Amino acid sequence: MASSSFLFLHVLVMLSLASMAFADLSDDFYDDVCPEALPTIKRVVEDAVRQERRMGASLLRLHFHDCFVNGCDASILLDQTDTIDSEKTARANNNSARGFEVIDKIKSEVDKICGRPVVSCADILTVAARDSVVALHGPTWEVQLGRRDSTTASRTTANNDIPTPFMDLSALINNFKKQGLDEEDLVALSGGHTLGFAQCSTFRNRIYNDANIDSTFASQRQANCPRSGGDSNLASLDPTPALFDSKYFSNLVSNKGLLHSDQALFSGGETDDLVKTYSKNLKTFSEDFAESMIKMGNIKPLTGKQGQIRVDCRKVN
Repeated sequence: MASSSFLFLHVLVMLSLASMAFADLSDDFYDDVCPEALPTIKRVVEDAVRQERRMGASLLRLHFHDCFVNGCDASILLDQTDTIDSEKTARANNNSARGFEVIDKIKSEVDKICGRPVVSCADILTVAARDSVVALHGPTWEVQLGRRDSTTASRTTANNDIPTPFMDLSALINNFKKQGLDEEDLVALSGGHTLGFAQCSTFRNRIYNDANIDSTFASQRQANCPRSGGDSNLASLDPTPALFDSKYFSNLVSNKGLLHSDQALFSGGETDDLVKTYSKNLKTFSEDFAESMIKMGNIKPLTGKQGQIRVDCRKVN
């Protein structure tokens, strides 16, 4: 009886701590201190996406890769120093993560309009991801704000915690579960691959060795991704890489997922039905994607007096 009471108390304490972590996040965090902050982020993101449609997917991916490494704290933006083990050189990010210059520009413009550094780089990443999706005709959602920036980074954690394109379904489920995300979040957030491109090195093994792949699709991808060489050659993750739609899921139902981890979502497992639903219903996918983005954006934020508001997103103050 005593042990069960202790367990109940432990759960209550953990829930209280979780509630405290999110208590300082709110959708009106900057309304008084800098009401022009969010419109400024939106303007710079829209300009960047207008110049290069691919940038929308890149900014979305930066936020994803940030949140999966010790929470949404802008650690992915820190450059290598004697004391910072930069996540930019982690396997998932090295010569792949991009959009850092856009974040720099947003930070510069926001600090100028606010008169001082009041908006964190972590919040900039979160809002820029939302605005990128909207710019490519996807859903919008209320972003919870008030995150602060980390003073550390971890390439090792990035290597361990960012999901790889080679994972099967059980590995993906466990990877997302570690972040407090469930199977619906996994499928919805993977739908972010309705935008953007992947490098040949990430899908070569799939197009030459996987059995559950449409043969014509595989041949088409092999034309630009040889068995050796061409590692950085790009292929779109779905047929409309600059438009938020449900074709990513339609591709999976047709065994045309570009990445092994994409097709794993429709491979006879427990996520098949949800993939089918999303392939036929853009509205449902859009709503679930927005909900899962909010959930992901709330992973272990630094709030209150934790962390700092960086002056330069690339380095600790």
